[in-house]
Amino acid sequence: MPSDKSNDVKPIGVSVIVPAYNASATIGQTLQALSKQNCPQTFEVIVVDDGSTDDTASIVSSFSAVRYVRQDNAGPAAARNHGAQLARGEFLAFTDSDCIPHEDWISRLMEGFGHEQVGVVAGSYGIANSGSWLALCIYKEILWRHTRLMQDYPNSFGSYNFCVRKNVFSSVGGFNAIYRRASGEDNDLSYKIVGSGSRIYFERKALVDHHHPTRIVKYLNEQFRHGFWRVKMYKDHPRMMGGDGYTFWKDIIEVPLAGGVLLGLTLSIFQCLRHSDVMSYILFIFLIFEILWAFIMTNCFFEGIFFGFVLLFRAFARMFGFSTGILSLLFKKKGKIFQ
Repeated sequence: MPSDKSNDVKPIGVSVIVPAYNASATIGQTLQALSKQNCPQTFEVIVVDDGSTDDTASIVSSFSAVRYVRQDNAGPAAARNHGAQLARGEFLAFTDSDCIPHEDWISRLMEGFGHEQVGVVAGSYGIANSGSWLALCIYKEILWRHTRLMQDYPNSFGSYNFCVRKNVFSSVGGFNAIYRRASGEDNDLSYKIVGSGSRIYFERKALVDHHHPTRIVKYLNEQFRHGFWRVKMYKDHPRMMGGDGYTFWKDIIEVPLAGGVLLGLTLSIFQCLRHSDVMSYILFIFLIFEILWAFIMTNCFFEGIFFGFVLLFRAFARMFGFSTGILSLLFKKKGKIFQ
């Protein structure tokens, strides 16, 4: 890892930017992995502390070569933009404070810039906590999507693992800081970059191991948030309502399907709908549908049953989030949340 001394005259090729908020449990592993990068490029590491109240600052300070900056809490999108403003590299590589980059991570990303039109090289996930059944199932679903759906030149990427030309990042205005929590800011940036004429290359061998969610309630809260902010994303990018390189028809139909099932069950309870048992059958079929897909993605019978229930609850969480987002768009005074 290069020195951060002011008299260092070596040109910086890559600036690695890590947003962090109360990341004391994992940030040390992230920085340790970055200190062991095996790559020919000269690089710097910038950690932007987004107002942490734990020991994040003291842990980062133990890595003398890391540039540390603190800001008032404004969300990961704003933190990444802050890091980009400080960056001295021609390329900006982003990962998260709960990710552990592989030793060849930077090299793999940089190899993807083989063509002038490639503005972004995106990588994939590994797993850092495979001992959790939920985390393992989530990882397997992501891996299935990356293997079966993602093309070499997709139209979206995740903020946890990508590298972008600094001039491309600046030309589209960086991340939209109105996304105060991780909730779709990476999709928004992806669509802006593709819309500007740059291409995204998906380098499957550029990996970061991630600490995937281990608690179902926390995971469903995240999915509610994603559903909520998807309204903002579709408002800004209506052409993407049909999905992108990561999503497919199942993702599109689940939200209205969950909404229809909930409405039918509600009407049945209040005896406004005859044959209430029909809705129970539909809910059961919905569950079987999710279990089937969970089995396809995990390739394990018991994981399929477990994750199928999680996917069913996830569909409803996203539906509630999306519905709340629509109501906020329609009725919130001054529409501040979606400006």
